[in-house]
Amino acid sequence: MLFDILVVITLIALFGVFHSYFASQKVKKNFVEKTDNKIAFYRILFSFFSVLMFLAILIIIPKNSTVIYDLPTPWDLVTYAIQMLGLIGIIWTGKSFDGKEFLGLSQIKRYFKGDYNSLELDEHPNFRTNGAVKYSRHPAYFYTIVFMGFRPFMDLTYFVLFISITTYFIVGAKWEEEKLVLIYGDVYKKYQKEVPKFIPFGLIGIKKKSVN
Repeated sequence: MLFDILVVITLIALFGVFHSYFASQKVKKNFVEKTDNKIAFYRILFSFFSVLMFLAILIIIPKNSTVIYDLPTPWDLVTYAIQMLGLIGIIWTGKSFDGKEFLGLSQIKRYFKGDYNSLELDEHPNFRTNGAVKYSRHPAYFYTIVFMGFRPFMDLTYFVLFISITTYFIVGAKWEEEKLVLIYGDVYKKYQKEVPKFIPFGLIGIKKKSVN
């Protein structure tokens, strides 16, 4: 059992290191120095290998079916309802971003049109404060945690996977914000002061400030 737990934690940690390293500004700038505007292809390759690596981890992790809990009715229905709220939040968050830019498709289009600016690295800077990000600085992380965590049945493998991913979200959010402060400066610092990091308190009417 201990071995199974350590394998899951190690694999998620390796994914986190891979994801954070190749998402860093330093690596992207080195890529620009060597390839110039070929950085336009960086994000789509990064997205592809990130998804591929995560799916591979889900396949190879040891499956330990030791039951942590199995909720009876009506509590299972309550967790399903909260889980669906998490799914709605994930979809809502997706609408707050430019999906094509996020995946790297817009970058390739700009490259073939001959107007790609390599100084932008792998993504056109576009700081938004509308939609889900008006209430939470990391809504994708928060709603994914809700969706994953609220389930009526929990076995050991899933539980360790959930805790490991949640830990990565918390650590990754800190690294991500350090990068965003470098990019957007005082604008992002102001945003940090006005909007909660994870929990969207403003949605339930708790002391939300407007963001201009």
